[in-house]
Amino acid sequence: MADLVHELILKSADRFPDAEALVYGRSRISYSVLAQEVRSIEQSMLALGLDRGERAGVYLEKRPETVIALFGAAAAGGVFVPINPLLKPEQVAYILRDCNVRILVTSAERLRLLAPVLPQCHDLRTVIVVSPAEALPVVANLNVISWKDALSQAEEFGVHRRIDGDMAAILYTSGSTGKPKGVVLSHRNLTAGAASVAQYLKNNPEDRILSVLPLSFDYGLNQLTTAFRVGAAGILMNYLLPRDILNVLEEEKITGLAAVPPLWIQLAQLKWPSAIPLRYITNSGGAMPRATLDLLRSNLPDTAVFLMYGLTEAFRSTFLPPEQVEIRPDSIGKAIPNAEVLVVREDGSPCAAGEPGELVHRGVLVSMGYWNDHEKTAERFKPVLSHELGLTIPELAVWSGDTVRMDEEGFLYFIGRRDEMIKTSGYRVSPMEVEEVIYATELVAEAAAIGVPHPVLGQAIIVIAVPRAGTSLDQEVLLAACKLHLPAFMLPSRIEFRQGNLPRNPNGKIDRKLLGQELQNAFREPAHE
Repeated sequence: MADLVHELILKSADRFPDAEALVYGRSRISYSVLAQEVRSIEQSMLALGLDRGERAGVYLEKRPETVIALFGAAAAGGVFVPINPLLKPEQVAYILRDCNVRILVTSAERLRLLAPVLPQCHDLRTVIVVSPAEALPVVANLNVISWKDALSQAEEFGVHRRIDGDMAAILYTSGSTGKPKGVVLSHRNLTAGAASVAQYLKNNPEDRILSVLPLSFDYGLNQLTTAFRVGAAGILMNYLLPRDILNVLEEEKITGLAAVPPLWIQLAQLKWPSAIPLRYITNSGGAMPRATLDLLRSNLPDTAVFLMYGLTEAFRSTFLPPEQVEIRPDSIGKAIPNAEVLVVREDGSPCAAGEPGELVHRGVLVSMGYWNDHEKTAERFKPVLSHELGLTIPELAVWSGDTVRMDEEGFLYFIGRRDEMIKTSGYRVSPMEVEEVIYATELVAEAAAIGVPHPVLGQAIIVIAVPRAGTSLDQEVLLAACKLHLPAFMLPSRIEFRQGNLPRNPNGKIDRKLLGQELQNAFREPAHE
């Protein structure tokens, strides 16, 4: 069994050296070659001065170098930080500064976009560019080196000693305060998560798992860790159209596919290949609409459907067994193997069956907290009531902030989110991050970004703005500012203008709940009589 995350690859290389580990377009990499590449970049990062526990950021689309850099950083004793390739330079710079990234792996094109903001990243020393040496941009005060030249520097350095409780990765997820939060994952979190999911999905070396989600998502990253744990093949894909995914399913004989509700909604409406060996599909990142679920089950009568719930702070929490989907399609299931999920009142006491309460996750998958944020960590990671009165060190659990209920048989049902995060296209978006861009135009007096139900996106973002005195607002101007500073999934679907102050709650804050109630039906089709 692998104790450290990179050992998932190394141990499978010992067992299945010639089996396909990664597929990327026409490129096919065996486990023995992948293990060798991981060891090479491990030695390169050590030669470049990566110290124990220091962070290595990877800002790339899905490609073999992305995977090799992530697992190579862990092998070197460092901590890998996968950065969503859709993020804008300012957002990338924030992450690089926040967790003091020492080495960044990216492409020449992305480095050129980052160049103006990298001087703000004072801990960054080296950039490894996955481009030929002659294409390298020059960035002041940084050691910019090609991937090939970095590998040529590899020597036999002794790696830093690590144990399974040490940091392995930091995954950034949007926070309700506006800036993304870095969730710190240990080697144990990642390897135990891979083991748990592989157990209930019954993954095996014959599986071919298609990776379409960003590797900066725990859900996306897990497609690789699960594959590597069992010696299966991970197929990397950066798709343009949903139809492209169906083509790859057929061409690569995919057996496992994970996606988020907006993508499933699109895929369900397509004509699926008649004969594909797709053994299972999984859904997380929001509830799958019943109509979409029915379409998928109709298109894939021989494919098992796993409906799941998870949060980055504890990886994956629940799954609904396929045989229960017909009986209780609205359920998020029960706890995954090696985890316990509780439903509790505000005082921590357990809720009765059917009583709404907060979902609390305990067990080995609970992460190490938020990087450099003691206050938020204390809010979300708290002890649970224990009957073991002799224990003097309390166990910390993740308090999700989500309201659920549990039925008499122990199945869980999602009710709503207690915080103000917007869940759109499978991403968590902070309202304040959108609002900051709107305010930066200096054209508005007040603004609020609200998430409202949307039939495809899960939630759509609506911005309500009040113009500054003496100014006239133009939707196109505000939308252009958003497009300049935000990735596509953060863009508002609608911008509304209002006069006077926005409504306030008793604490004097903008009453987002009231605004959300007013706009609940903004994207719902009118009922036909």
